[in-house]
Amino acid sequence: MEQKWWTLIAVCVGIFMLLIDITVVNVALPSIQRSLHASFSDLQWVVNTYALMLAALLLTAGSLADLFGRKLLFTVGLVIFTAASLTCGLAQSPLMLNASRAVQGIGGAIMLATSLALIAEAFRGRDRATAFAAYGAVVGAAVAVGPLVGGALTSGLGWRWIFFVNLPIGVGGVILTIRAVSESRDPAATRVDWLGLTTFSGSLFLWVYALIEGNSKGWGSGEIIGCLAGAFALLCAFALAELRQERPMFDLTLLRRPAFAGASIVAFAISASMFSLFLYLTLYLQNVLGYSAFQTGLRFLPMTMILFVIAPLAGRATLLVPIRVILAAGLVLVAVGLVLMSGLSGSSGWTHLLPGFIIGGIGIGFVNPPLAATAVGVVPHHRSGMASGINNTCRQVGFATGIAALGAIFQHEVSSRTLSALRHSGQLNAVLSGTHGRLQSTFASGSTASLAKALPAGPRAALISSFHTAFTGALNEIFLIAAAIALAGAIGGLVLVRRSDFIAQPGASASPAAA
Repeated sequence: MEQKWWTLIAVCVGIFMLLIDITVVNVALPSIQRSLHASFSDLQWVVNTYALMLAALLLTAGSLADLFGRKLLFTVGLVIFTAASLTCGLAQSPLMLNASRAVQGIGGAIMLATSLALIAEAFRGRDRATAFAAYGAVVGAAVAVGPLVGGALTSGLGWRWIFFVNLPIGVGGVILTIRAVSESRDPAATRVDWLGLTTFSGSLFLWVYALIEGNSKGWGSGEIIGCLAGAFALLCAFALAELRQERPMFDLTLLRRPAFAGASIVAFAISASMFSLFLYLTLYLQNVLGYSAFQTGLRFLPMTMILFVIAPLAGRATLLVPIRVILAAGLVLVAVGLVLMSGLSGSSGWTHLLPGFIIGGIGIGFVNPPLAATAVGVVPHHRSGMASGINNTCRQVGFATGIAALGAIFQHEVSSRTLSALRHSGQLNAVLSGTHGRLQSTFASGSTASLAKALPAGPRAALISSFHTAFTGALNEIFLIAAAIALAGAIGGLVLVRRSDFIAQPGASASPAAA
């Protein structure tokens, strides 16, 4: 077998481990909540600490890979990710778990930033389209089996095993990378943009912190207003720092190329819409409908299996259909899927979500491979590390923003709707008295069952009914908001991604279809 195919296998092993970890964690969150006595904010941070580190370090990791070598950095990322998976599995508190997830994010950022660059360096022409199709298939497979594997491990062995499962995969990935992958770097790379790293990561952290903590601390509080102002100021400082540097980690001039700007918008939109909702869908299936982790994984299977089937077809379709059409169609389907999921009521079953799962899965499958091809196809191949880092950063910024922003809306709506329904039923005072002030802190996480058990029959029935109605109503609202985000991304991709922005690669014999 040619060495380039071994490179593809090694990259796909690492990315499979990285992505399966995201999906298995989603299914295990309710179990983590019960085991570590975590709050709703803790659950958001379990997801967002990881996403924040990915977003904050992807650009720097891409620059480091260009400077010191992509094979070296990919190997380092695998080692860090595998070691952090062990400490995640051993965590005894939400703080320890989130700290370990942050380290996991460092390793994940390095792998993500170098994965597409390694493939782009190893493949040219039609083989590159095949490689991206395989990459998309692996992404689809990880998403497809992740909820099921996570559910099986969590239900059978406990949530800690969703992290322990990474250990043999990581060790195998390190060995394969060392033996099979050729080193590559950007000969023009000279240094690391530490000022850009500091200002960008600081801005992103303050932004997400304000969104997650805004409900509890008050949106008009000095702390939250200060965080939002600081995020904006640091973002402006980041832009100025990048414009003044000869070799920035985020080359802002790339945004003058419409296709690159369009790809960045699409990456943000797909993550801020569909992917950010998996946390809330999991809480709904487990804490409202009462399914186990494994049963929840089974119910995600229609979406993930459709994604797995569609992704490689979408990769090959880029040779026949304009990429901008594929990207826009995929996001429109995602929006349609989200609208179909809305309309839940307190008496709805999981099958109400099924049409949306299927249509949304098709849409995600349409977006992933063409998006990867666009990210590295509009820059010279020796700058592919930076380009893939920027595109994946947009994904993670979208994911972190979606989790935090939709979560803020969701948490507020669940609380206010439940209290309103209890007040209307005449049971509000009885419920508040029986739960000793702990009611509002548990609304959005869906963990009211344990509190309800301590109540008399009347208040218990009122609490359960009011909460289920409020939870589904809040979920319906964020479904529609996420659908609007997906539609905005579809418009951006359709308008901005043009064939004229793609750069012919050395030795290319095939290229994306003309727009």
